[in-house]
Amino acid sequence: MRVRRGPLSVLECGEAGSPTLVLLHGIGSSGDAFRGQFAGLADRWRILAPDALGYGLSEDLKSAPGIDGYADSVAGLLDEVGVESAVVLGVSWGGLVATRFALRHPARLRALVLADTSRGSGFDPELVKMMIARVREYSADPEAFVHDRTPLLVADGTPAEVVARVASIMTRACRMPGYGYAASSIAETDHLPDLGQITVPTLVIVGEHDRVCPPSDSRVLVDGILGSEYAEVPATGHLPNQESPEEFNQIVGDWLDKLPD
Repeated sequence: MRVRRGPLSVLECGEAGSPTLVLLHGIGSSGDAFRGQFAGLADRWRILAPDALGYGLSEDLKSAPGIDGYADSVAGLLDEVGVESAVVLGVSWGGLVATRFALRHPARLRALVLADTSRGSGFDPELVKMMIARVREYSADPEAFVHDRTPLLVADGTPAEVVARVASIMTRACRMPGYGYAASSIAETDHLPDLGQITVPTLVIVGEHDRVCPPSDSRVLVDGILGSEYAEVPATGHLPNQESPEEFNQIVGDWLDKLPD
């Protein structure tokens, strides 16, 4: 079911009395990317999968919120649904937002799942330039950008229907200036110095063949977050939750089941 929660359009499923799991999508996506998680996790969790500000059916932004603003919008979502704390799972850019949420709102975070993400790009001028160039490419020809970008997000040999679904979500969800604001937030962020402040249970999960945020990026997060656990989803790329939802759900669901009450 899709509902309006303040400025956000949110896909929701599961029972209202169940513990809450918030799912945050990547820079080229929307809450629709998590439909594969509903069947595997909604029997135990109340799932909230928002379209980020400036994406999909959520409200547009008048100015760049920065990574802090995106993280605060998650806190606002919890306020809207009357939930004090939740598990937050972020994929790619959503993982950066989830990490900043952990740093800004630690009392509202029960546990953290970081999927196919990184410390951010702010530590490397070349990565910053790459993000700026990506925005220019998208602005110049969104259709060509989606066509060229989508194959890089999945592992070689991914079924054509999965690739088409990823491209369709990107086409429907992305627009300017939202995409540009999200890219800027990545370019401005480096979480490495602050990872040690995260004390909640944390799972870092990554596709075995991720070419965008490779397993080495995830290892940096594991090294920085005390007590965090690491898992790989075999034979997947940057979007294992879409490429292999059953295996992704199994790994994440088993880990969530072990969380203390």
